Amino acid sequence: MPKPHPKEFRDDVVRVARSREPGQELRQIAKDFGISESCLHNWLKAADVEDGRRPGTSAAENAELREARKRIRLLEQENEV
Repeated sequence: MPKPHPKEFRDDVVRVARSREPGQELRQIAKDFGISESCLHNWLKAADVEDGRRPGTSAAENAELREARKRIRLLEQENEV
């Protein structure tokens, strides 16, 4: 599996894609940055969630939820003893 792109790179690509000129295709932007068009679409969707433009859970909310679930499992194990 390829190594994930750095967050700064993803943010730059999303910024360029959002501020593209009329008529400029996402396919060309993806090609210019050396990523697939589907990857760019996924990054745009994730950025929309992070910015509150689209419903969903942000990365921070997902991390908080993972930590809460981990804590619940630990407490349940302690409670069994």
